[in-house]
Order: sequence, then C-alpha cells, then structure tokens
Amino acid sequence: MSGERLTVPGLVRRWADEQPARDIVVTDDDALTYGELERRSAALAAHFADVGVGKGTRVGVLMTNGTAWPVVAFGASRAGATVVPLSTFLRPPELAAQLRTAGVEHLVLQGEFLGRDYVADLMAISPELVAGSTLMVAVTPRLRTITLWDDLGPVLASAPRADLVDALDASVRPADDLAIVFTSGSRGTPKGVIHTHGGALAATAAGLQARCLTRDDRLYIPMPFFWVGGFGTGLLSALLAGATLLTEARPEPARTLPFLERNRVTLFRGWPDQAAALARDPGFAAADLSSLRAGSLDAVMPAEVRAAPGQRAGLLGMTESFGPYSGYRLDQTLPAGEEGSCGQVFDDVEVRVIDLDTGEPVAHGQTGELQLRGPNLMRGICGRTRAEVFTDDGFYATGDIGHLDADGFLFLTGRRDDMFKVRGATVYPSEVERALHALPAVRRAFVVDVAGAGGGAEVAAVVVLADAVDDTSSEVLIDHLAADAKQRLSSFKVPTRWYIIEGDDVPMTDTGKVDKAGLQRLFDQGDDV
Repeated sequence: MSGERLTVPGLVRRWADEQPARDIVVTDDDALTYGELERRSAALAAHFADVGVGKGTRVGVLMTNGTAWPVVAFGASRAGATVVPLSTFLRPPELAAQLRTAGVEHLVLQGEFLGRDYVADLMAISPELVAGSTLMVAVTPRLRTITLWDDLGPVLASAPRADLVDALDASVRPADDLAIVFTSGSRGTPKGVIHTHGGALAATAAGLQARCLTRDDRLYIPMPFFWVGGFGTGLLSALLAGATLLTEARPEPARTLPFLERNRVTLFRGWPDQAAALARDPGFAAADLSSLRAGSLDAVMPAEVRAAPGQRAGLLGMTESFGPYSGYRLDQTLPAGEEGSCGQVFDDVEVRVIDLDTGEPVAHGQTGELQLRGPNLMRGICGRTRAEVFTDDGFYATGDIGHLDADGFLFLTGRRDDMFKVRGATVYPSEVERALHALPAVRRAFVVDVAGAGGGAEVAAVVVLADAVDDTSSEVLIDHLAADAKQRLSSFKVPTRWYIIEGDDVPMTDTGKVDKAGLQRLFDQGDDV
C-alpha cells in the first residue's frame, strides 16, 4: 500500500474479502470481525444515505471504546460523511460548542456509561433535543437527527442493496474529508481539525514500521477513539495493517491484566503511566504476558529487555499531523549520540525550524519553533481560513520548540506557549520535567510558571511521588528533591515552589492533556511546600 492514497471504505472491503473471520476489535466482553464490520457498516451506510447523509455531511459519534464505535464511524464514512468523534468527558456546554463548531447534522450516541446519562446531557443543552426527533434548535442549528445506538438493531440486521453500497463506497475519494477531530493544548480552547481519508491514512501508515505493527499483531491501546491516539494510532492502524486491536472503555489493572493475558496481546502501546500502573499492580507478577514482543512499552516488559531512559525514541506528533510524524523503531535503541530524541521525521513530512524572534530558518543544531508541511497534514481547522492556519508557503506552526541535528534526528525542547523567563533566562518546562523524572523519588512531574513575590516568574513543580518513597515529611522530601535537581539543572531552572499530589488528582483537560492552568491554580491555594 506504500504510496497509494487510501480510503476507509476501500480498506474495510479489502480485509473483509481477505480475512473475514479475523477480529478487528476485541473488548473484555465482545469482538468484531472484519467480515462483521463490513456487513454492519454497510447496513448503516445505507441507512445514513436514506436519512439524507451524503458527501461532507457531519456525523457526530458520542460513544466509548467498543465494537460499536467503528461500525458507526465507518458506516458514516462509507456513506461519504465526515465523522466527528466527540469526547464522552464533555459537559453539556462543551458538547454544544463542539456540535456547533463542527456543524454536526446527525448524532449517534450511547445512552449512558458508568452512570453518565448522555441523553440527559443533550436535554441540558436544550429540552427540544429529544432522541429520534427531527430537530431545528437554535443552540445547535445544524443538528437534524439524534439516534441512540441501542435503537439501531433493526438497521444493523437488515440487508442493504449491494449495488447501493458499492456505489457509495466507490464515491468516497482519498481527497474527501474523513474526520474532524477536536484537540487543544494544555492551555487552549478546543479546535476542530479536519483530515481527509488519504491524508489521515497515509500519516498513520507512515508510522506503522516505527511502531512495529504487523498484520499478525494483537495491539493493545486503551486511548479513547475520540482522540487521535485511539482513532489513528489504534483503530485506523489496525485497519491499515489488518491487525487486531484490543481496547477498553475503562482500563483498570484488575480487569486489564486478565484481558491482555486471555487475548495473547503482542504489542502494548498507549500511555506510559498506564503501563507503569499495571507493572505496580499486585497481580502483575503472576500474569502471563509472555506473548508481548519488543516494541511494547518498557514498563510491562521483562527487566532484561528494557532500555535505559532516553534510549528509545519518544514518538512526536499532534492532532494536526494525525498522530506521530517523527519516530524510530520502538524495538530498537537509538544510535549513540541521539539519545533523548524523537527519532527521525517520517516520509512525506517536511520539518522546518525557525528563529523565535526573526521567523527565519535556522541551521542544524539550533533551537527554534518547529513548522510542518506535507500532503498528510490536516486540510484545515473549522472556522479558520487557510491563511489563518498555514504560512504563505504552506507550513503549519506547531508551537513546539526543538532542533534537528545533522543526521535528521529531532529533539523536542518544549512548547512556545509554555516557555517563560526567570531573571531574564529562558526556562522550558519540558526540560525541567525530564530532569525531575530522572529522580528516583519522582513518578511524574509537571512544571509551570507562577508569579513570584517580586512580580517575576518562579519555577513551580507539581510532583507525583514514586510508590517506594517513605513517610519523610514533605519539607524534608522537597529539600532532597531540590538538592538532586540542582545536580542536573542550572540554578535558575530548579523549582522554587513544589506541590505534592496524588496521581489521580492531576488536573486534566477534556481532551486528555494536563491542564496547565489547573496546575497553576494549585499554587494559588497557598498550601504548596
């Protein structure tokens, strides 16, 4: 498939022909084969066409990870629609805003999950939003239908006209919009990022080798499908490779470990924190995860095959690039001298590093803002003109700070909107975080700037302690952390404000990123150390 521009309908049909009995998605209590995916999504595509869905119609999907999600999303894609994955974490005002921003016309949702009533959330937006109605509501003016997944049983059991489905599939082209995926930085307002079939699938395919994914793999990724991490590096990666995706709507070690053991997982990707939490679970030692192979996160691998910190590439990507655009094979350590890098830029992506002040390109080894250009990048952002998104010569300013070395390895320093000055010197929070993560007492660390007594900025660190840390008083522990940090950082980069927090209490945004403003508010409470 190298170099070929693909579509979701084409891939669904291909694998249904070649391996109809192989699972594409497996959950703790269900499984969906490639053949079932083709049949059910075909029935749903015909249904969507019958209710007026066509090329470019925006179809929202408000559902947790499971076998139903790809049936709805791929059914909409086969009808020519643009899929709008919606976070199940959204509160009613946030959901209304995203429905408006993306111009969602048809919404498919599950009724509830873990006590959360999504129909009630819609009613909170407007009492007129009633499932099954034809809608004309000012707060969501484009929304026309709302359908509960549980009500689609008769549709999924129907046999659509084969000639209609064939014609629908053939009408979907690589240049057509596949999805609008919402993202935001750790400080920003969510934005709807538009990706085409050809661009999103090519961007995903470019990273398959680095992520070591093959047709024979059973890949575990718990990231929600409504984020690029779950949609691209999970679901679409499995679809491209013809592999099987193991996923969960609510990962918890007590369920995840037997699930992975029972399903003979071969690759464990996703959140490093989740892998570390599994490894700390009392049941981990007894779990048989011998089916895992190199390329999985180190925390769940045998100690003798784990790499030292910085020896494996950290994949670098964003929603605007539809996932990773730089990396290195995850079953290999980085070459000598390239430790700590994000590997090399993938095919069809051009990275330019520009001076933060002049905007001019800089030489290899010099730090600046990373800009991206290439055919697999997003098509645009909802509500913004091309001139507002791209430079005159077609580059996208990522806001990331870093440099390329002479061998093309990419090193990330931080975020442009996160960097700050302390006594006239620049501090990159990610650099300080890396130093703190190297301390044995620290499991996770987050660094922000806070206002100092004299009006200037201070370096503040929010720290989740390692499990092995004893009951030493907070003041003594912080003294030790600060002393250790001084051995690794210039004095102006060492945190002067510290806040100890439990892992579950780290403030997060609705797009799954650490909430930097929320971290800063912790220090407003005055009970930091």
